[in-house]
Amino acid sequence: MLPSQPETLKLPLAVRSVAAVMLTGQLCWRLFAGKLYRRCILDQMAVVGIDSLLPALIIAVCASTIFTVQTARELAQMGAINALGGAFALAFCRELAPVLTASVVAGQVGSAFAAELGAMRVTEQIDALLMLKTNPIDYLVLPRTIACCLMLPILNLCALAVGLVSGTLAAMQFYQVEPASFLNSIQEFLSLWDLFRLIGKGILFGAAIAIIGCNWGMTARGGAREVGQSATAAVVAAWIAIFILDTALTMAIFGGLAF
Repeated sequence: MLPSQPETLKLPLAVRSVAAVMLTGQLCWRLFAGKLYRRCILDQMAVVGIDSLLPALIIAVCASTIFTVQTARELAQMGAINALGGAFALAFCRELAPVLTASVVAGQVGSAFAAELGAMRVTEQIDALLMLKTNPIDYLVLPRTIACCLMLPILNLCALAVGLVSGTLAAMQFYQVEPASFLNSIQEFLSLWDLFRLIGKGILFGAAIAIIGCNWGMTARGGAREVGQSATAAVVAAWIAIFILDTALTMAIFGGLAF
């Protein structure tokens, strides 16, 4: 039986959180003072977008159908079925699409970042980059962060578009709500600012997912088991960060602290 790795190899959450904050500062500095590896950015954009698109769309279809069916029943009992499209659009654009899509990306991409960089850390590949005078932040972290910040808003918009179509079909199929009435309600309730907020949430959530995934990977210690543990912990930490950011943004936007 193989001996277990020492528990001291596991970094406390507080230490990793401080390291993530420091990494954020380094990224802000290297974005302007460092070197941009455009090929790496394009490769990571393909990874983030292609790998996460299908799961995000499937979840958008399911979530929009569930929300439409359950909400329509309550609105029909109150005689407000004509407001179904607007209620659905506001909830899906403001919360469901960005949070669910970010959760998919955190599980699909954030864990991959942590595992990949963790393997590079324990096999001393990151140290080799330093020996070659290549900044690991520029080469490994910055491209992944930029890719997530660019692709997550696009995934959010795709999820929103598919969700609106799915919600329209569900309302017509189960409650005989005409598509024109459903879409008119959406147009009445949904504003351009809601789309801007959707994009803004995608940028913030994407940055959080990339920073946490990369930080948890670069701080991995030990062997293969610790790398796997870091990948799992990165997903959980990313989910927590997403909901904390979402709560803060909701309080700022709708709690009277901002427009």
